[in-house]
Parts: sequence; C-alpha cells; structure tokens
Amino acid sequence: MQNLMGRDLLTLGDLTPEDLEAILIRAKSQKLAHRNHTKAPVATGKSAALIFMKPSLRTRASFELACRDLGIHPMVMGPADAFSRNETVHDTVKVLERYVQVIVLRTFAHAHVEEVAEHASVPVINALTDDFHPCQVLADLLTIKEHKGSLAGLRLAYIGDGNNMAHSLMLGGALAGMQIAVATPAGFEPQAAVVERARAISAEFGTGGGVTLHTAPTEAVAGADVVVTDTWASMGQEAEHDARVRAFAGFTVDAGLMGRADSRALFMHCLPAHRGEEVTDEVIDGPQSVVFDEAENRLHAQRALLSLVL
Repeated sequence: MQNLMGRDLLTLGDLTPEDLEAILIRAKSQKLAHRNHTKAPVATGKSAALIFMKPSLRTRASFELACRDLGIHPMVMGPADAFSRNETVHDTVKVLERYVQVIVLRTFAHAHVEEVAEHASVPVINALTDDFHPCQVLADLLTIKEHKGSLAGLRLAYIGDGNNMAHSLMLGGALAGMQIAVATPAGFEPQAAVVERARAISAEFGTGGGVTLHTAPTEAVAGADVVVTDTWASMGQEAEHDARVRAFAGFTVDAGLMGRADSRALFMHCLPAHRGEEVTDEVIDGPQSVVFDEAENRLHAQRALLSLVL
C-alpha cells in the first residue's frame, strides 16, 4: 500500500485498480477502528493546508476530522487567505510547502489544482473542482462495497448533469470494473475526453468496466444496482437554475424511475439535495437511500487517502 506515498490525487484517473483497492481496504479497517475506539494517530507532527475557494460542509468537516484522527494539524484557509493579493500560484505554493506536508484544495477551474500540483513538492489532493470530485467518489465506492459486497460487475446509473460527479463516477467505475450508464439531456453530456479516458482505463487494466451514454433516464436505470443523481445547477451556476430545471424535466429520480432499477438497488446523492427537483422526498428518505452512509464515508475514505499519501 506504500505506492501512494507522496503522490497527488487530482482525478481518479491518476489511480490504478490496485491503488483504489488499497484505499478502500484502508478505509474499511480505519472505519472499524474508529467505531471500536481503537484508532491511533499515524501522522503525528504533520500539517495539512485545507484550502476552500468554494464554501463547504461535508468536505471541510470530513477533512478536518480526518486530519485530527491521524494526528495531522489542519490549517483551514479561504479565498482571503490563499491565492489572493495578486501573488502568483507558484509563490503561494512554494510558501505553503515549507509549512505543510499535504495541500488539499477545493476550487473552481480544474486548471487551478493542476497548477498547484505542478509547483508543489508535497502531495496535492483535489477536494473538488468544476470538472472532477474524486474524494466524493472514493466515498461512494466505499459505500457501495459495504452494501453490495463487491464492485466488479455492478451496474450504476447516473441521472442528471454531465458534471464533475458524472466524470468521477465514470473514472472510478472503470477502475472498479463497473458498468456506468450516464443519462443526461441533450447538450448536458459529460466531456468526451473523460468518457474516452474511462474506457481507456477499462481496456488498459482489463477491469471489465464500461461507459454508456443515454438521453432517456429509463434506459440508463433499467436493471441498475445503484442509482445516483446530483443537483442540476452546481455551485457557480445559480443564474442558470430556472433554465436548467426546464431542460432537466423528466430527469427527476422518483419512485417510478427507481422502480425500473433492480429491486435491491441503492439510491445515492452526494448532497446537498434540491428535493423536488433531481430527487423526490419519497426516494431520498426511502429504504433504498444510503445518502447519509455516503456522507459519513467521506470521513473514512479521505482519512484512508491521507494516511496512504503521507
């Protein structure tokens, strides 16, 4: 499991299937220790820069607590603290790496986290960009594995916008050997380059994973083991909200749509949910929903990632 030491995680495409398995195994063991109150700090004396250019609830809380559990001192910073005052990214990073052993960044453009990683001599973890959300999908895969026993061969349907969640689910699914069916309205498809990258991962490592694209949610959901959705207007797209609600008519995950999935299918959402838009109360509060297991597992997946990287 030491092959992750010192490495960045900018997208799940940075990992191998063995890397992913190592993270999930470590997360499972650390989660058990956490619940049994037998955990021990493994990175005492280290520090982490947790930089949030976007507001955050789950990401900030889970990373701060993960640092605490590992014995890492978290330095939480916002837009007024880092990457401000016209200082170059290079200069900011060169200062930070003298203080901390890992940089965790939640930002807008994916090019920002790539530039930070280019200049940093310490590991850089993408805590969310407009294009990718790898830490969330690590938690998602951990949750699915806990409920289903294994990942390979499962069919996951993603319904909604072809956004950072769709991208990361395709990459993570490819590593895990899952079949990912993505349903979006015309014009909201995931980036073609990410689709091709996911397919290339499946072929390169022989995982048996695959990606299919659909414009009809009913086609994507048919027989699915897991149904996932996300908000239709992500952070920074608030001005497009009303237009997006109209464009996504028919893409709400309701009881009827869930009924087309396998009877034992899980429902997942990374939260926050806009109830009545992308999902109904009946589904998100129903017996198939594991959204709060998923939210808890942000802590366990990220703690495992930090412990392996450091």
